[in-house]
Amino acid sequence: MTAHSTANTDTRANVASATHAPAQKTAYTTVVGLEIHAELLTNTKLFCGCPNTFGSGENANTCPGCLGLPGTLPALNRAAVELAIKGGCALGCDITRTTGWDRKSYFYADLPNGYQITQMYAPICTGGGLDIGGGRFIRLHHIHLEEDAGKLIHDNARNTTRIDFNRAGVPLIEIVTMPDMRSAEEAVAFAEQVRQTLVYAGVCDGRMEQGRFRVDANVSVMPVGSEKLGVRSEVKNLNSFRFVAQAIESEARRHIRTIEEGGELRQETRRFIESSGETEAMREKEDAVDYRYFPDSDIPLLTLDDGHIDSLRASLPEPPGARKARYVGEHGMTETDADTILSRKTVADFYDGVVALGAEPREALGIVRGEILRHMGDTENDAIGVSPKDAVKLLRMGAAGEISAANMKKAVAMLMRGSGATLDGIVKAENMLIREDTEALAALTALVGDVLAANPAAVASYKAGEAKVLGYFMGQCNKTLKGAVQPQTLQNEIKAQLEKWGT
Repeated sequence: MTAHSTANTDTRANVASATHAPAQKTAYTTVVGLEIHAELLTNTKLFCGCPNTFGSGENANTCPGCLGLPGTLPALNRAAVELAIKGGCALGCDITRTTGWDRKSYFYADLPNGYQITQMYAPICTGGGLDIGGGRFIRLHHIHLEEDAGKLIHDNARNTTRIDFNRAGVPLIEIVTMPDMRSAEEAVAFAEQVRQTLVYAGVCDGRMEQGRFRVDANVSVMPVGSEKLGVRSEVKNLNSFRFVAQAIESEARRHIRTIEEGGELRQETRRFIESSGETEAMREKEDAVDYRYFPDSDIPLLTLDDGHIDSLRASLPEPPGARKARYVGEHGMTETDADTILSRKTVADFYDGVVALGAEPREALGIVRGEILRHMGDTENDAIGVSPKDAVKLLRMGAAGEISAANMKKAVAMLMRGSGATLDGIVKAENMLIREDTEALAALTALVGDVLAANPAAVASYKAGEAKVLGYFMGQCNKTLKGAVQPQTLQNEIKAQLEKWGT
């Protein structure tokens, strides 16, 4: 939900887009701020024991507490607090030692209590920020912990709206930036880096398509060279980085057009229309006083121990920036390859697992880039299906000449399809092992002879100097062999028989 705000001050995030320069009048700089909502990876909700899961039937994950029924009291989820602290540590924040809870009052159908439990006066994290490159450090104002609202489901065919409270009470952190960004590209770069940081820290799964990582953009413009921020508008619930960029750019154009035409900008909340790439007004933008914040009387203050905070900070895994430095500096990767590996945490973990089991970084990169990522494609499913142990076993079998490169790829593909078969089972069932015993070599001689006899035109082409026909013969033989003979052995046998052909 939207953080507390004072219009056009540094207590709000104001993201900045590129400089816009209408030739006939004033040149403007777009200033935009981000409020990022990241749902936490807890098993249960923030103040009750209902499951924190996505995809359940409507209102399946609800109880009297998260439905706001009379007589219920909130019980704070310890895991949510710890994940919020870990998120703050990962983003370089200071952790507030004594934090509290406040009620943010507003009436909306998806908020069953008529107020949201949040943190106005003592957010759990303050300060911090991220370096997005090019000498640009984006500061955070604070991070606060709060409960999510429910979801409205609009049925246009019946002209009705249903409410699903499964999401009501789900714990999230809201990350509020300072007005430091100066382009839509910077805003997207920052949001992407926040998402990656939280995913690697195990705080959030970052699934934007499920609404578990959402971005609000606060946009204003000011004349180039000015220090005074303009009137801002907030574009809510952007669920893809492409829409974040489009919304910022659209709002910047609208602000400039309004100013140039002599109109008056209003502080307001807007929504992004995906079909048009434009925004439309939802309501006038509220200030903190409109929400009537006051301390929640049902939840005591929370005092955090220095030792516990330090242990949570120490438990954080290696962050993506450090991993990239290791991949480039120690493993000899290009920055492009490192970014590709790091784009999915499961892939980076798989790569590190393969290297840890003794594979050369070059070999591990090859199987990840050539097979794992190719089969994963653009799907949102991050499950790999191949264990690092199986990958290393295949690499060693290939190096020992026990399995062909084609069959290695085939085995990986079959494992990733999730048939449930083991690597050993696949290799055996598909007859993938290369066999060079006497019986196998005798069968090879007969097979090559049959293939040559069935393709006299191709044999004539080879005899006439068409060396590439050799690959055709190998392919025809492997339809039967399926990689069970070393490629060099097969090639030697084909050449030997071709030399004798016709003599």
